[in-house]
Amino acid sequence: MIPHRLLAGPLSRLRHSIDRRLFRLRPAEALPIRLRQRRIFVLPTRAGWIFGLTLFAMLLASINYTLSLGFALTFLLAGVGITSIFHAFRTLLDLEVGAGPLPPVHSGETAQFGLILSHRRRAAREAITVRTAHSAVNTDLAPDAHATLTLTAPTPARGWQRIGRLTIETVFPLGLIRAWSVLTPDITLLVYPAVEATAPPPPSGTGTDGRTQAASGDDDFAGLRAHRPTDSPRQVAWKAVARSGTLVSKQFQGGAGGPLTFDWHHLPPAMPDEARLQRLARWVVDAARDDARWTLRLPGQTLGPDRGAQHRHRCLRALALFRLNHHVPAAN
Repeated sequence: MIPHRLLAGPLSRLRHSIDRRLFRLRPAEALPIRLRQRRIFVLPTRAGWIFGLTLFAMLLASINYTLSLGFALTFLLAGVGITSIFHAFRTLLDLEVGAGPLPPVHSGETAQFGLILSHRRRAAREAITVRTAHSAVNTDLAPDAHATLTLTAPTPARGWQRIGRLTIETVFPLGLIRAWSVLTPDITLLVYPAVEATAPPPPSGTGTDGRTQAASGDDDFAGLRAHRPTDSPRQVAWKAVARSGTLVSKQFQGGAGGPLTFDWHHLPPAMPDEARLQRLARWVVDAARDDARWTLRLPGQTLGPDRGAQHRHRCLRALALFRLNHHVPAAN
């Protein structure tokens, strides 16, 4: 007996080959994508098959008993069913698919792929469902309008992640006919590394011995901020906690330390690469939240010193793509 794992590869390649030929799928389709006539498929739903069998039984009974009203009712209902095929097909015809907002997320969080459906017809399109392997969204389109949808997916690893295979379908108007189209849009989202939950305080610079110095930042009191799990007990403002009952920490501005320095080579030698990236990501996120200036040093790349949201994105992007191929992986 052939093991299942030996058949998995050939069966997967055969399935993808059939999909490409049947649904005319490409590795990644440039946007916008317009649903032409040849890309839309139509078949009865389960209710449609039952409806068809009922009409067939009604036709046999009308023939057997020569019922004129039975013939009229059978052909009337058959005409309604045929009309629903036309309406279901027209609901998807010439629909355009484009990319919407694609906010980056950290690995382990839920990715949100933005998708824009638009059309130029003067009639509304109703009961449209957009489906991926992980989520589905229903929407209606007003005449000559567009709608922005959000599809979610898990993020198992850092780097680029595609939206994957997309199915757009409708059973409008009666639920008897399903019209659908399958496509693979070129929509990708950047996944940052996960942030370490209990990272130690970040370093602030490099001393004369070449080792990083801890960021004390205790020179000037700058105010209070929300407590973070990585704060030491001495940073907690215990008097303010006693008054308000809310856990807050003291924030300082140190003039001697200068910009923070997050250096790959100053992390423990035995720390795995992914753990290093998670710790550096935590330091970058915390520094951006405190509006500090920092420098990120990776093998062969130095970013900063700088501050702000753009610098945060550049650093997290460098961490997300560190030692990965920069090309976007193929869709599943």
